[in-house]
Amino acid sequence: MVAHSLFISDLHLDDSRPEITSLFLRFLEGAARQADALYILGDLFEYWLGDDVTTPLSEQVADGIAGLVADGVPCSFIQGNRDFLLGTAYASLCGMSLLADETVIDLHSRPTLLLHGDQLCTDDAVYQQVRQQVRDPAWKAAFMEKTPAERVAFARDARQQSAEYKQGVNEAIMDVNTKAVAQAFRRHGVNRMIHGHTHRPAIHQAMVDEQPAQRAVLGDWYTQGSVLRVSADQLELEELPLG
Repeated sequence: MVAHSLFISDLHLDDSRPEITSLFLRFLEGAARQADALYILGDLFEYWLGDDVTTPLSEQVADGIAGLVADGVPCSFIQGNRDFLLGTAYASLCGMSLLADETVIDLHSRPTLLLHGDQLCTDDAVYQQVRQQVRDPAWKAAFMEKTPAERVAFARDARQQSAEYKQGVNEAIMDVNTKAVAQAFRRHGVNRMIHGHTHRPAIHQAMVDEQPAQRAVLGDWYTQGSVLRVSADQLELEELPLG
């Protein structure tokens, strides 16, 4: 089999959608075992209350990822906007490497920028303000001082507010901003990036400073699985059926 790496994001695992958890665990037992590496680029969970709050779901997922890693397939994780509190303790439980918000890797001999992608959606000023707030260390520390029950209530409230906000805004502003994408390419000196967040799976070709650039966008796992397979010669988006 051709050497390849796999990329996924936006699974939004939650007790309300056990079929997606089952699909992910089958993926870990099957296709992922054939890869050189697995990268999870954020929003693995619908929400994350802190590494000190464990659930049967979080334990099940940790066991699945740890099994993959034990079988020789390294797994790396970048925090998303839903699980930005997922930290070193849970990553260690899974055997995952926790990557920085924007990380450049040598992907089959080509430097590639990995990120969740929400920082590229700069047209959505309201969201960016919220993002800046919750990423602030002081805010995180205050949140972690709350009881688990208080954190659950906060997360449910935030999800409701987010759903209501999305209903009232133009969907276009929730996609990436072209200038922000170009700036990210320049900032890291690369011509390829992979990200999730927007739930708009596609492989885009563009020109940045008169040089060709490639941007692969991962799909979500709401009605099926979505995987990006990358080898030395090819990028290919694949869907995983629920059945």
